[in-house]
Amino acid sequence: MPLSQSSSDHWAPTTSPIRCAVKTAKPFALEADEPQRVAEATKRMGLNHVVITAVARDDMPDGGAEHFARTIEAVREAVPTITIEILVPDFNGKDDALEVVMKARPHIFNHNLETVERLTPLVRSRAKYQRSLDVLKRAGEMAREMGYHCATKSGLMLGLGETEIELFQAMDDLLEHNVTVLTLGQYLRPSPQHLPVIDYIHPDTFENYKQIALKKGFRHVASAPLVRSSYHASDFRPELDVKP
Repeated sequence: MPLSQSSSDHWAPTTSPIRCAVKTAKPFALEADEPQRVAEATKRMGLNHVVITAVARDDMPDGGAEHFARTIEAVREAVPTITIEILVPDFNGKDDALEVVMKARPHIFNHNLETVERLTPLVRSRAKYQRSLDVLKRAGEMAREMGYHCATKSGLMLGLGETEIELFQAMDDLLEHNVTVLTLGQYLRPSPQHLPVIDYIHPDTFENYKQIALKKGFRHVASAPLVRSSYHASDFRPELDVKP
């Protein structure tokens, strides 16, 4: 059964913000001074929480891991008290690339599952459901092996045709892989070339999913139609993730 109970129950926003719709093409070469420029911008804006992300760099052997690490280190040097969250690709499941990033000691490691297992081949043509779960779990393990705590975070888009049973299974899978921060948001079609929206999920249903996720064991959940990966990211403080 789709997440919306029936076609008559569908809810649609009066305005439709655009999800990320980055065109695919061979990216430019990395800019060596970008980590420092990001750090300087972070300091000028007076941020206390920063989310560092990038398009997937599968064109590079390390998937851009070293560049992420250099950016984390530059930001921390510029603003020592800042909370650093990273939103990264799966680095094709390469442990050595992931290790480079984790050695830079981010506070929050975010990698999106995006959708349920059944729809993953359709929604994420190059990604694998289990590989994403494994990367999330391994990131947390690496942090512990290096002597620090890093919260792990993931997100799902709803409205692509998943069922509630599949959604709850995805929640359980994330928890089994030690993910404790979850975001749930409405999928919106960036262009006619993208997958259509199957269901618009009512805000009350999003709130219900939040309560279910919290009862299942997530430490922090953001769940609403307009929630995205970095939505009110600073609402979660990594120290809250450490159980007494």
